[in-house]
Amino acid sequence: QLVESGGGSVQAGTSLKLSCGASGRGFGMHTLAWFRRALGQEREFVSAVSWTGNTTWYADSVKGRFTISRDNDKNMVFLQMDSLKPEDTAVYYCAAGLGDLLRVGIEARSYAYWGQGTQVTVSS
Repeated sequence: QLVESGGGSVQAGTSLKLSCGASGRGFGMHTLAWFRRALGQEREFVSAVSWTGNTTWYADSVKGRFTISRDNDKNMVFLQMDSLKPEDTAVYYCAAGLGDLLRVGIEARSYAYWGQGTQVTVSS
């Protein structure tokens, strides 16, 4: 129901924009988020946006470099990634959790819907 796109292989310092579209149902009342999992590591929270789009949270590691946004009319969420670093290399997943961001939070277990992931590779 969630499909990511926009991943790829880029040089450090450049940008990528990830997109995630929902099909089969609307996610207007859901918090939407991005998580990532690097090879051999645990999945980690990257960013989340409230269902209104007015509130956003970021992991400290991406704050100031990544920007999350959503388009409820198109049932999509985006992650603009600037100033990419090699440590940003991971599979990126979008996720949807029912309810407001304050209630859903940043724990993966709070998100019921997940995409298949898109690979982002940043070389130095």
